[in-house]
Amino acid sequence: MADIFDEVQEDLRAERMKRLMARYGGLLAGLMLLAVAAVGGVQGWRWWESRQAAQTAETYLATNRSAAEPGADGKAVADRFAAVAAEAPPGYRNLARLRAAALKAEAGDRAGALALWEEIARDGAIDPLYRDLGTVMWGLHSLDAGDPAAIETRLAPLAGGPWSASVQEIRALAAMKRGATEEAKQLLTDLATAPATPQGVRDRAGKLLAEIGG
Repeated sequence: MADIFDEVQEDLRAERMKRLMARYGGLLAGLMLLAVAAVGGVQGWRWWESRQAAQTAETYLATNRSAAEPGADGKAVADRFAAVAAEAPPGYRNLARLRAAALKAEAGDRAGALALWEEIARDGAIDPLYRDLGTVMWGLHSLDAGDPAAIETRLAPLAGGPWSASVQEIRALAAMKRGATEEAKQLLTDLATAPATPQGVRDRAGKLLAEIGG
């Protein structure tokens, strides 16, 4: 008897499953197709991103090689970097903008370079490391014609950060421009003697100290 009841219950379950599949099978199939399409879309997007990144890398490196060629037109190459930045994903966009600004400065377009560094420094969508570097470069290249006190004030929040040695070097140059020689000497002495100071910064600090009688 138990076997008969089991068979009946099995038939009922099978019949119920048929009715459920008849009612919802199309919907389930549609959902499955959507899931597959979504996965395919994600994979396709990743492939596209990878392809775009590879193309951008090639363009960036080719532009970089052009900048290193003897007699390269700095302004023209800077414009090419700006074009790369306009289309590139975030990492290459930041690098391209920084290179464009540096080349503009080398080509004598200080105003254009400062504008780019200012743009980077105020771009809330990028990594703070790049924003701070934009501020540091803006400060360094503003020394010739800018207000040294204003530059020092703007750079002050970056003291102790990843660019702290460069910030202190610029502060020393700003102090010299203000005529605060003793303050500059102290800043440069700290740079020249601090173990964590990068070698290039330490060497420049030592040379500046020798020039101002430190």
